[in-house]
Amino acid sequence: MMQKADFLAAWQDYLTQARRRSPHTVRAYIAAASRLLDRIGATDWAALARTDAPALRAQLAARRGEGIGNVSAARELSALKGFIAFARTQAGMDDAAPPRLRGPRIKKGLPRPITPVDATNVAEIVEGMATEDWIGARDSAVLLLMYGAGLRIAEALSLTGADMPLGETLVVTGKGNKQRIVPILPVVREGVAAYLRQQPWPVERDEPIFRGAKGGPLSPGMVQKAMAKARTVLGLPATATPHALRHSFATHLLGAGVDLRSLQELLGHASLGSTQIYTRVDAARMLDTYRNAHPRERGR
Repeated sequence: MMQKADFLAAWQDYLTQARRRSPHTVRAYIAAASRLLDRIGATDWAALARTDAPALRAQLAARRGEGIGNVSAARELSALKGFIAFARTQAGMDDAAPPRLRGPRIKKGLPRPITPVDATNVAEIVEGMATEDWIGARDSAVLLLMYGAGLRIAEALSLTGADMPLGETLVVTGKGNKQRIVPILPVVREGVAAYLRQQPWPVERDEPIFRGAKGGPLSPGMVQKAMAKARTVLGLPATATPHALRHSFATHLLGAGVDLRSLQELLGHASLGSTQIYTRVDAARMLDTYRNAHPRERGR
């Protein structure tokens, strides 16, 4: 007879080792599996594998009753389907496909990039607002990596001493352990080098270069806080988050004529569909420019 902890340990090992999911995804998927096990009380893989669509629907209904929205419900369903499919494999079933159940529709919003001027201003503002010079240089360097190289915040914070000094290109390990090569602009290299010259910690080959005030790895939350302060000073909307800098990197390259396949490689997207959304952003920006410039549109 299996205990709840046995199911969760096997599921976690699969997610981290076989699927190489991010720590955030693993935590969310484990939490969803834990809630399902509390509800159905399975005692072995075969019992869990028999979880059907009505049972999953009831679980989602319970979660809805707790107040979760469409996005969270869709994520929960995806996690539970994966868990059931894993259970069916563990139980030795020929058909490992999870129950067929359609999740809630999610209206995908367009990414909200910020202008090149605002991106530059943000990097300067965070540098000037920090309590210590090296912390300001640190926050500016992280944001420059996101805007100038299109890195995700986790990718920027995962850089180690082995990646230093930065050259003209950088090998980045992104989601799903997928590697890509991104060009590094001189201004980005200079920003990171300036931080390394000022920060008080030794640059160890196997340790992250971006450190917190006490020397531990820098958390994404600290970068987000710095960005929040900067956008308040500049009067930018709440959508001006660190990740918006990556959106800006993508839309500005697309506007400059970079083709979608190349942009997909630079961003590390698994599918071209994830990259194509930026064509809608660029079209929307062009329409705004047209409306603001055309004499018959002004004043409407």
